Amino acid sequence: MKLSSGTLRLIIPAVSLALLLAAVFYMQPRAMSYTGLNLLFNLAVPIALATVAQMLIMAVNDLDLSMGTFVSFCACVTATFLQASPAMGVLIFLGAIAAYAAMGMIIHVRELPSIVVTLGMSFFWGGLAVLMLPSPGGEAPGWVRWLMTSKPPFVPMAIVASVVIAAVTHFLIMRSSFGVLIRGVGGNFRSVERAGWSVIRIRAATYALAALFAVLSGIALVGLTTSADANIALRYTLLSIAGVILGGGEFVGGRVSPIGAVIGALTLALAGSFLSFMRISPDWQIGAQGAILIVVLALRLFLNRLERREKIQ
Repeated sequence: MKLSSGTLRLIIPAVSLALLLAAVFYMQPRAMSYTGLNLLFNLAVPIALATVAQMLIMAVNDLDLSMGTFVSFCACVTATFLQASPAMGVLIFLGAIAAYAAMGMIIHVRELPSIVVTLGMSFFWGGLAVLMLPSPGGEAPGWVRWLMTSKPPFVPMAIVASVVIAAVTHFLIMRSSFGVLIRGVGGNFRSVERAGWSVIRIRAATYALAALFAVLSGIALVGLTTSADANIALRYTLLSIAGVILGGGEFVGGRVSPIGAVIGALTLALAGSFLSFMRISPDWQIGAQGAILIVVLALRLFLNRLERREKIQ
């Protein structure tokens, strides 16, 4: 029985997560419990949301190098304005989402490299975050804290939320007409234009949707940490890119896997949380996440070569 490329994109990250989880349970049997899983996947939700945001940008053949600073900015807004003045906080978020949409339009109209534009925007978002919170502080809104620390029966909140995120994004990207247009722009935007669709509007909507997921990531992060910092999510830029690639996504062609991206984010979160659980230096956490990504990419390359040989024969 031959497996399709789409199925392989989903199986590989799932197997990676299962193997890593089995290794964790073997080394720390106490982690095989509600509390243990809650600790291991503690930061999975904000990472998964940031990964989905990056996946949307990559679906239209772009790359967002400002993801980490933007999530940090959103975290600072959550811990300050959203806490003290919810209406003002919502307005700031709406303005940030509009700015993202405008950025997507400018990149397309002016044919600018997305990595250059988003790198420049990273300094903008970082500067705003520092202006709001020059030093770590602020406070998580009560409802955010309650939501992120709630304890549903049987399965920790992080896993429940990740399943919901995967289901929603899968329907949005793989089943809806809007998702078809997003992947169409990534695959061949000129064909989308010839079909009568506005590529500029699709890209603007895609960037705005990515910003919405990044906003949710910042809110979720503050709900877990109870405060914010201008540098709280700087690692999310590379983590989000790694999560998309680990989950079967590609840099070009509109080839993404929403469920795979969430699984990739869970795998990276599990690797970091497990090493923290074992009291290992954060420097080794980055190395472990990179090693997982290299192994999975090597496996994908091997399977792709086998598939090509079978087609030639």
